[in-house]
Amino acid sequence: MKKHELIFWIIKVPLDFIIIFSCFFIAREIRLVSDLIPWIELPVQTISHAELFFFALFWASLFIALFALHSLYSIKIFHSKIKEFLEIIRYGFYFFIFFSVCVYLWNGIIYENEIPRLIVIFTCVIGTFSIILERIILNNIQYHLLKKWKIPKRKLLLINSKSNKGFEKILEDISHSRIYEIIGYINENENEKITSIPYLWGKNDLKVLLEEKKCDEILFIDSDFKKKDLFQIWEYSRIFWIRYRYITNSFDITKTNTSLSLIHNIPVIELENTPLDKWSKVGKRIFDIFAGIIWVILAAPLMIIVAVCIKLEDPSGPIFFKNKRTWELGNEFSLYKFRYMRWKYCVKDAYGVDTEKDDALKFEQELIKKQSSRHWPLYKIKNDPRKTKIWTFIEKYSIDELPQFFNVVLGNMSLVGPRPHQPREVQKYSLEEKRVLTIKPGVTWMAQVNGREENDFKTEAKLDIFYIENWSILLDLKIILKTFSVILERIKK
Repeated sequence: MKKHELIFWIIKVPLDFIIIFSCFFIAREIRLVSDLIPWIELPVQTISHAELFFFALFWASLFIALFALHSLYSIKIFHSKIKEFLEIIRYGFYFFIFFSVCVYLWNGIIYENEIPRLIVIFTCVIGTFSIILERIILNNIQYHLLKKWKIPKRKLLLINSKSNKGFEKILEDISHSRIYEIIGYINENENEKITSIPYLWGKNDLKVLLEEKKCDEILFIDSDFKKKDLFQIWEYSRIFWIRYRYITNSFDITKTNTSLSLIHNIPVIELENTPLDKWSKVGKRIFDIFAGIIWVILAAPLMIIVAVCIKLEDPSGPIFFKNKRTWELGNEFSLYKFRYMRWKYCVKDAYGVDTEKDDALKFEQELIKKQSSRHWPLYKIKNDPRKTKIWTFIEKYSIDELPQFFNVVLGNMSLVGPRPHQPREVQKYSLEEKRVLTIKPGVTWMAQVNGREENDFKTEAKLDIFYIENWSILLDLKIILKTFSVILERIKK
């Protein structure tokens, strides 16, 4: 354990206590001013500072105990921050229920003067979100110190035999995580093509390296080791308390989605395509409906402004452009976007125009051959002559995608899912790559927030397949929040 990890672990406890303790008195002052319920004025109920002090002291201590019992003071800095925040909200809610029941039952038995209910509510709400803010600040401080080398990073040892672009991408991702220092790699034989990190292999040397704590974590990527050697390395990591992890391949990921059942008395394991099934699918659809409606309402003023600008610049075509896309089970639908190019250049397959007679499609294919910065089936046309003046603005901030929330409400898209694929792209896919069509496409997706245009098609397909095989509400929330982060970064530029 690094000293800074211990410090950041310890400091959370007194900070949380101070926050919850203080929130009781903040809630009391708010209650004296308002009940925060619109159009209703409840009689002011309060409690003296002296009586509130003992309430705050006891219940703040209990709050800390509840968090400690559910591992919310973990020393690790590697776990999901979104998951941590959701856990804080979850146990903050449990605390509120328990607190409310106890306040009601203990009145007249343990204490005489009852604490007003609204003060309890205000305390729990303000306290919970104040602790989340505290965690965000502490995380940023910790990452900043790691980035500036003010505190030591975790020393990472790689088990690797690769030297291709995939390995370079792994090194880049590790660098972007900001918490690791790569000390080198080990393998049966040195790979002369790897020059960015040193080769450290030697069985006896490795044992000394781990025993002297010169390595904090081992990451397995690929190797030429025999099983016996790999097992020995794993044993070393367990003996010397070194974290051991490995990068999964596609089949390894699938193996995590398993269920055990019986064929009479024979135990069998089923490999499931996706956790997004049955009630999960229903829950995701309900979430999509509410989120889609809310976003349509919130984005309505901006969409009206963009619509007017489009019509002023090129009044000959519609505001919303329809484009054919393929979704689960190979069904096709019309995806809605703001029309960001002149109408005569828009591909009109979704408008009943035969592709062989569509001059706009032929022109697009010529541009793809000459000016695409990405390889087919993905394409990105540089210096596109078809674009309108408003294109640059609405594409940069993803405003052109706002009409897709109508697709979400209609049910042919989800808020988060794989990238929406064009039928003429799908014709080029391999059988394995067509797995990206097994669930609804999304307004945002994993590749969009992990590399975006820098990804080739195979990388994008792998990310989409990963999403399908490992879907969860938490993963959806991460992608949504990361989408906001990506858009904010563009705004700063």
